[in-house]
Amino acid sequence: MSSEAPTPVLRGCIKLPLAEDELLEITAKAKDYALMHGAAMRSKTTFSPDTLNFAPFLLVPSSFPRKEFEKAVALQPIINRLMHNVAHDEEFITTTLAETIKVDEFTANLFNIYRKVLAHGFTQRVSLGMLRSDLMLESDCPELSMKILQQQQQRQQNEDATVAAAAAKDKEEMVAMEAADVKAEICFNQATTKFKPKTKCKDRHANVKQSAYCCWKQVEINTIASGFGHLGPASKTIQSFVLSELGHAEKLKNMPKNNALAGLCDGMVKAWDIYGKPNAVILFIIEDVSYNICDQRFHEFYIRETYPHIKVLRRTLTEVHREGKLGLSKELLLGPHEVAVIYFRAGYEPGHYHSQNEWDARYLMETSLAIKSPSIQYHLAGTKKVQQALAQPSVLERFINDPEEIKAVGKIFTGLYSLDDNDAGNASYEMALRTPEKFVLKPQREGGGNNVYGVDIPDALKRMTRVERSAWILMDLIHPPLTKGYMVRPGGEMPPPIVDMVSELGIFGVVIGDADNIVHNYQAGHMLRTKLSTANEGGVAAGLGALDSPYLIDSDNED
Repeated sequence: MSSEAPTPVLRGCIKLPLAEDELLEITAKAKDYALMHGAAMRSKTTFSPDTLNFAPFLLVPSSFPRKEFEKAVALQPIINRLMHNVAHDEEFITTTLAETIKVDEFTANLFNIYRKVLAHGFTQRVSLGMLRSDLMLESDCPELSMKILQQQQQRQQNEDATVAAAAAKDKEEMVAMEAADVKAEICFNQATTKFKPKTKCKDRHANVKQSAYCCWKQVEINTIASGFGHLGPASKTIQSFVLSELGHAEKLKNMPKNNALAGLCDGMVKAWDIYGKPNAVILFIIEDVSYNICDQRFHEFYIRETYPHIKVLRRTLTEVHREGKLGLSKELLLGPHEVAVIYFRAGYEPGHYHSQNEWDARYLMETSLAIKSPSIQYHLAGTKKVQQALAQPSVLERFINDPEEIKAVGKIFTGLYSLDDNDAGNASYEMALRTPEKFVLKPQREGGGNNVYGVDIPDALKRMTRVERSAWILMDLIHPPLTKGYMVRPGGEMPPPIVDMVSELGIFGVVIGDADNIVHNYQAGHMLRTKLSTANEGGVAAGLGALDSPYLIDSDNED
């Protein structure tokens, strides 16, 4: 969209604003409801292991087009299979990351583990992929402009025919008006054939309402620590309560079912079944301090309550180094416990590896018989550099056989550009310097807060050497439509004001298999994060966004 064009707005779930007394009462209720249903986090500013704050949330759900939501859900098993195939393509991963590992120490350390495991052969050939594909609606599409123009032209042809008939019928009235010397300017409103005197004629297309979106584009694929399996469904629980309290229970049918927690945990249990030892445990790898404690613990508690015969352990990388060892068959042992499945909720950023001890712990786990989520090859498949390579012409054909699936996946990619020191990378560099407002600069990191946006890009790029640039990729900035609503935050303004927001939808997927076969592949629920429209990043755990859930609409221009 041009800089002059206003950002389109999706119609809301309910009419706002609420009366102030009603807003104050329902917000207070919703805060308590969130705390009492586990939608909570530990504070980063006043941390205490004994205290929780409710997680920031939207009071009512944000609108999302039903057709696009259903399309994303249907596509997830294809994306699962794509990432599984990428993770098992040694040549592709090695070639794609060749330049990045020269300058990105963290990715290089991961790749060194991958290379050593490859050299000795994978002890455990089965991997558990617990993925999340993040996407945003796009309102700035050339195809939308063309579609709108075609619709306008067809509509205008129909109107012209109607107007011609009306003009013939009203000819006598026109003659009478002229005789009375009524000097009125007349134009036809697009939605009616009535005359409107004393109004200047506008552009014949000016009253055509443009759709608020044309499609959705993928922001990224997460292959490690794909969080919010609990908080995604929890946000729906909160907002369902709010809508019912406000007298809008009939709208609950437009909030899609969300079994993310069950879907992800059942994936771990399926992997545990494949491991085949009834006394083996599931191991969660956690940070030294877990702020997003409810989301993690609810995964653990779901497994313990639903499958009480399966024990769950939580350990940091440091603790695994201290306690862990391999048995005679390379089974991972933690004290008396044999580990069947490892679920990484940490290990995705450099700060989680305080010393070589933590890297040694990661290598120990990768060489073990335990089924990992993610395995080292899945972790590398989720790097931004690999995702950028997948968006290049003809690359998808390497991993997907069905032409229709290739076409469907190819449509979700936005522009992703290499910054390697070659002709293509140098052209991307110059493009970013000329029009930085069109792009996002991304490193090979997860966890939020790492990207560089818009006008800050030139300075960031100029500080890098030509070689250092290869650790980053350039991505087209997505222009999502706005929604309006109440964002409720701990310590926030009361009553909360109506704010402009944008949302990012995450679709969970589970895929289990080895290089030759996939034994489980399914879509596993969703989550929605919403941030202020003025904010670049939107991570809830990072304190930049808020929990939300989609309210499905069939048209963005209905009243």
